[in-house]
Amino acid sequence: MPELPEVEAARRAIEENCVGKKIVKLIIADDPKVIDGVSASEFEASLLGKTIVSAHRKGKNMWLRLDSPPFPSFQFGMAGAVYIKGVAVTKYKRSAVKDTDEWPSKYSKFFVELDDGLEMSFTDKRRFAKVRLLKDPASVAPISDLGPDALLEPLTVDEFTKSLSKKKIAIKALLLDQSFISGIGNWVADEVLYQARIHPLQISAGLSKESCATLLKCIKEVIEKAIEVGADSSQFPNNWIFHSREKKPGKAFVDGKKIDFITVGGRTTAYVPELQKLNGVQSAKAVVKQKKQTSKRKGSEDDDGDNGVDVPESAVEEVTENVKSKGGRKPGGQGAKPSKKRTSKESDDDDSEHHAGDDDDDADELQAGDDDDDADELQETKSGKADELQETKSGKATKNKQAKAVKTSKEKFTSQKSKNQKKKAK
Repeated sequence: MPELPEVEAARRAIEENCVGKKIVKLIIADDPKVIDGVSASEFEASLLGKTIVSAHRKGKNMWLRLDSPPFPSFQFGMAGAVYIKGVAVTKYKRSAVKDTDEWPSKYSKFFVELDDGLEMSFTDKRRFAKVRLLKDPASVAPISDLGPDALLEPLTVDEFTKSLSKKKIAIKALLLDQSFISGIGNWVADEVLYQARIHPLQISAGLSKESCATLLKCIKEVIEKAIEVGADSSQFPNNWIFHSREKKPGKAFVDGKKIDFITVGGRTTAYVPELQKLNGVQSAKAVVKQKKQTSKRKGSEDDDGDNGVDVPESAVEEVTENVKSKGGRKPGGQGAKPSKKRTSKESDDDDSEHHAGDDDDDADELQAGDDDDDADELQETKSGKADELQETKSGKATKNKQAKAVKTSKEKFTSQKSKNQKKKAK
């Protein structure tokens, strides 16, 4: 998906090939989902005959300045792309238009022909992009809501450290927040955190000044390198985690080290556990949590034998009720399993929440793991099996305890009854 490097590559291509030229032909798609707030005919009439003066970008948004307003702006979404006929701009998955395809592409939303015959098109296969006609694009949302541009407005180490110290959220989620820093999307966030050796779940406020400085340096280096090669991912360094982000769990490695996948900020996240570890309090909590889980598993596997303690007959019913009531379980220790229908609804609600941001500037975060469906599905399956296994174990343990309590009580009652009969016989 287009992030800062891809959008910057498009801006530079327009700057180098289209500036100073007049628009002599214009075709705007009749697609109100992408062409936002203005009719195609009004858009065409407003730009025809004007000259392109410059091309600008902030975060993942680009706009063209003409010799008079209004100006066209482009929010790239998931698959927005700029093509200039005869000029290599950039290529990335789910947006590439082949040279052999029709021109302008059937996915074209904004097409112009310039006075020297050069043709330029903005395409969008997925229809999550937004093309707008604005008097001053930088002064209105979404551009006006953006934080400092990761390339054009770099923070100092002190500024960056101070900003992070106030944020008690996972560092990756913060990097994806376009109001904090603009231009970083899912793949760039994974890459810079890997290069900086920082765990994506590390709380931002817990990072040392040294780690903040390293992260800031990696953000600069990754973005500049990606732009240097025209955002052509085939030319990214071989030691980047980027090349293995879309491989399936268990088959993803970088420099011989295993890549794991977790969800952070609603996005599937690739990281290397061996190199990216939680620090400070989070690290200690993770160790304690692991010990508790191990102890709990061990306890549930222990045999609940007779410990020699008699259970009064009058307590049989009470014990049974207590066992039944723990965790809301039914008789026999069988917990109430959530219905498939309910689980499906919850999943739908989650997707709905995720897609509610389709029009946000960070369009890269719109889909619920489109590039990582296999990884997400596998994680959900594993999680479901683990829950089911835990529930089965817990159910068996509860059933055993209940049965033994009843058995012990009955044995005591039988023994007492036998003694009473012997006394009467005497």
